[in-house]
Amino acid sequence: MEAGWELGAAAGRSLGLCAALLAAGCALGLRLGRGRGAADRGALAWLCYDALVHLVLEGPFVYLSLVGNVADSEGLIASLWKEYGKADARWLYFDPTIVSLEILTVVLDGFLALFLIYAIVKDKYYRHFIQITLCVCELYGDWMTFFPEWLLGSPNLDTDNRFYFWVYLVFFNGVWVLIPGLLLWQSWVELRRMHHKGTGVGKKLW
Repeated sequence: MEAGWELGAAAGRSLGLCAALLAAGCALGLRLGRGRGAADRGALAWLCYDALVHLVLEGPFVYLSLVGNVADSEGLIASLWKEYGKADARWLYFDPTIVSLEILTVVLDGFLALFLIYAIVKDKYYRHFIQITLCVCELYGDWMTFFPEWLLGSPNLDTDNRFYFWVYLVFFNGVWVLIPGLLLWQSWVELRRMHHKGTGVGKKLW
């Protein structure tokens, strides 16, 4: 393997846990979405995974950070965050910005993800309002996690190690930009369709 891409035991366990949550989220989402279109089944699979990450991974991170710090903690979840902390050291010790964002993420985003799952399954009229709100919250969280750090020259980020940079920083955080972006586009298209259906005007992109 190329230097910088070695996969240690801690990384393997952490990625394995993430893969298990992904499998569980997809299985649950696809089960809930039976009989619905492909887009909604995909959205439900993502939302179930999203809720699991917020509640199962980020919830314990908030607790560990409030009672101490990740670096001095033990256990499976602590080891996952210690591994991620190799890419972004702010997650190892109490960083007020990160912890504040994570409290918001766990409480607000976690609840909104569960609420949106319910809205999609029950075909509620407020589905796209919740979907847009959740996606904006997710994008705001990514922005506030990284932009202040970039303005300071990224002193806490390990951008030299290719594995940490491309997998932990780019891939795992990029997913929470790409998929909320796609869901925002889905809401835009659906709201536009409903508007044209209600007014009878011609279909124009803008």
